[in-house]
Amino acid sequence: MKLTNRQQRIITLIGMEKQLSISQILELLNEDISQVTLNRDLAKLVKNQFLIKIGKARAIRYSVSNFYQLLAPVDVGVYFSKETDQRNSAQGFNHELYGLLADTTIFSAEEMKLLNSIKAVYQKNISNITPTLYKKEMERLTIELSWKSSQIEGNTYSLLETEKLFLERESAKNKSKEETQMLLNHKDALNYLLQNKNLAENLSLRVIEEVHSLLTKDLGVSKNIRSRGVGITGTAYKPLDNEFQIKEFLVKMCELINSKENGFEKALLAIVLISYIQPFEDGNKRTGRMIGNALLINNNACPLSYRSVDSMDYKKAIILFYEQNNLAAFKRLFIEQNEFSVNNYFQ
Repeated sequence: MKLTNRQQRIITLIGMEKQLSISQILELLNEDISQVTLNRDLAKLVKNQFLIKIGKARAIRYSVSNFYQLLAPVDVGVYFSKETDQRNSAQGFNHELYGLLADTTIFSAEEMKLLNSIKAVYQKNISNITPTLYKKEMERLTIELSWKSSQIEGNTYSLLETEKLFLERESAKNKSKEETQMLLNHKDALNYLLQNKNLAENLSLRVIEEVHSLLTKDLGVSKNIRSRGVGITGTAYKPLDNEFQIKEFLVKMCELINSKENGFEKALLAIVLISYIQPFEDGNKRTGRMIGNALLINNNACPLSYRSVDSMDYKKAIILFYEQNNLAAFKRLFIEQNEFSVNNYFQ
């Protein structure tokens, strides 16, 4: 359903107030429309699962549905213009989220047409290049993924320094051993996925732990599911802090992803949900990105390097999901990165 300007305003007004009656909506709209016209708009919004109708007769109130909140467009600049504690954000894990995601198709028909066309271009490209050129291009993608994924986590290596490390085995001056190791771990992890292309065909806790172990090797990070709480900079959201619940929801996440038929949807869900659950004491977003690539590889799609992503835009898109369970910003970023990878590698 394509929203009219008035329908979008109705949703925005209700979202700001949590619940509104018909008379309250009429007053806040401040438009010269009849209650009959407003009722038609509200009926369409309820039918398309954008609004929920609560109560009966004169006690009817409307609230914004979780379905709409999951995919509604958000002005990220406006949202993050408010300080962390002023954003009216969720502060705890949403136990109902998996049910919502199970019943929701994340990509529209138009978006799937684009993603499938991108995948077709990638398949055509790799079928027309020599094994030597394929290997060279995959090395370039590996360098750029390792650099950008590490940069998102605060690593200060430049792209050129990362290239020199990988090709000449020379560490950059004035960089810590931990930064160097983080980059090398990315390389090992992606190589492992490329050598085991069906690894994520049936995603499991064991696969996630294997990838996490590769990404955090020699960084002093526990390989086990964490057993205590963890805070996340820049958000009031606090993930689960019970080891058994964390493991339970990781397993449920795997079941959810395995139940999906769309490889792109599987990849996006893995990236955001591993970050959302925060199952390990460190390395969660790295693990999410790499598991996402494992699912893309299994789908015969191009892995993502994230080279063109602004690190702050990535973090804001993830935080928006933490706080509002809204996927709009990250979905846009994900689609853009699929386009970027196919347009910049294996040509």
